[in-house]
Amino acid sequence: MTRPPASVLLITVAALVSAALQCALGIWQVQRLQWKLDLIARVDARVSAAPVAPPGPAAWGGVDAASAEYLKVRATGRFLDERETLVQAVTDLGSGYWVLIPFVTDQGFTVLVNRGFVPPDFRNPITRSENKAGGETAVTGLLRLSEPGGGFLRDNDPVAGRWYSRDVAAIAAAQRLDRAAPYFIDADATPNPGAWPVGGLTRISFSNNHLVYAITWFGLALMALGGGWFVLFDWRRRGAEKSLEPPGGMLSEPGTAP
Repeated sequence: MTRPPASVLLITVAALVSAALQCALGIWQVQRLQWKLDLIARVDARVSAAPVAPPGPAAWGGVDAASAEYLKVRATGRFLDERETLVQAVTDLGSGYWVLIPFVTDQGFTVLVNRGFVPPDFRNPITRSENKAGGETAVTGLLRLSEPGGGFLRDNDPVAGRWYSRDVAAIAAAQRLDRAAPYFIDADATPNPGAWPVGGLTRISFSNNHLVYAITWFGLALMALGGGWFVLFDWRRRGAEKSLEPPGGMLSEPGTAP
């Protein structure tokens, strides 16, 4: 059997390599899909579970997205209202600010609590003085991880008091908090006196397009294999037609002498 020319071999090998890479990417997306489904299931279970005590200092080293984010917690202690921090926010209620207040727990450490959202008209604490908890109280909400680096395409400016993300470490340093937890708590929708801030606005959503990506990669792999097969098939077809030609390359007309 005649060996295919170098150009045909090169195209065929390229098609096989391309298909192999695309299949690998498709398999990776299937694995990512399973990981995302497991994550969603874990978060759903945490959100619907009974609240537990927030992790104390001994457990802070193990607090991460896989083990603790969106864990429902309940802490008892008192707010340090005089150390309030406003962080720019965009919510279903419009643009405004998250109100983050340090909360000294009866476990002996401090955790930032996002009490909820306020519009610009209620930025000044004086306009919502009636919602100051005062004395010992309890907070229920979801554990959230720090958001370092700023947001809205802007860096946090602690000196000027401009915050665009809930950077726990930076806010704790600016407020000079002792034994501050490396996470914060999004307070639930329990109404605050005076209506503001509004809690319970945590968005829990995960983009999950991995199945579409997997189908796309596997489809591209099939196209690459189809292209390689077509090149080989076309070369063999042309070779077969050429083998049927008589010497000289001329076919005799029916009923005529050669």
